[in-house]
Amino acid sequence: MLLVADVHGNFDALARVARRGEALVVLGDLLNLVDYRSGEGLLADLLGRDLVLEVLEQRRRAGHGAARERWRAFVAGREEETRARFESLVEAVYTDLARALEGADAYVTYGNTDHPDLLRRCLPAGVRYVDGDVVEIEGRRVGIVGGGPSRLGVPGEVPEESLAARLAGLGAVDVLCTHAAPAVAPLSRDVIGGRSKGSPAILDYLLACRPARHYFGDVHQPQALSWRVGDTLCCNVGFFRLTGRAVRLG
Repeated sequence: MLLVADVHGNFDALARVARRGEALVVLGDLLNLVDYRSGEGLLADLLGRDLVLEVLEQRRRAGHGAARERWRAFVAGREEETRARFESLVEAVYTDLARALEGADAYVTYGNTDHPDLLRRCLPAGVRYVDGDVVEIEGRRVGIVGGGPSRLGVPGEVPEESLAARLAGLGAVDVLCTHAAPAVAPLSRDVIGGRSKGSPAILDYLLACRPARHYFGDVHQPQALSWRVGDTLCCNVGFFRLTGRAVRLG
C-alpha cells in the first residue's frame, strides 16, 4: 500500500506511482491552488498573478482575515461568473488527474484546496472516492477522512465539528488516513512560519481509538516527519508536488 499527499498538480509523477500496480491512497490537495513561492496556480489563472501576489503579501502582514477581504472585494458583483470559471478550471485539472489514475487500484480523498464534489465526479471508473469511510486494504482496516482546517473559505475546508463527527463514525481502525495533521506542534507546524495547521479532533481520535498508524499531509515543511502519539505512530507522507515520492505503509 502506497500513500501520497499534496500532489498539487504533479500528475506525471502520480501516474508513475499509479502504474506500480499497488494499492494507492491519495490524501488530498490535488489542485495547485496557489504556489506561495511564485504566486502561480489556479487562482492566478482565475484572477491574475498580480492580485495573488498582493493578497499573499497582505496575508503575510495582516493575516488571513485581511487576505480574504481583499479576495471578496475584488470579485464583488461578479461572484457567480467567478465561481463558474473557477469550477471550469478545476474540472480541467481533475481531468488530468483522472488520466493519471486510470486503471489504478486507488482510494482518493480531498484536501483543503480541493473541490470535493467536482473531485468525486471526475475520478475514473474503478478509483474510489473515500471520506469518512473504512476500507479494507491488504487485510487492514483503513479509515480515511478528507478535508482540512478552515483558513481561506474554499470548498475543501471543514470545521472541526465535522471532522470530529466523521472520525467518530469510523470506530476502531488499524490505520487512520487524513489530509490534515493532528494538533501536535512538531507535526502541524511548518519549519518556516510556524503557524499551527493541526486538528484537535484528529488528536482526540488518536488518543481515544489508538490506531497503529496515522498518515496525513497538508504540512509541506514539517518540523518533524513522524511522531508517536500514545500507541500511534504518526507519519507525514510528504510534499508530493516537490518530491514525487510515495510512502509505503510500514
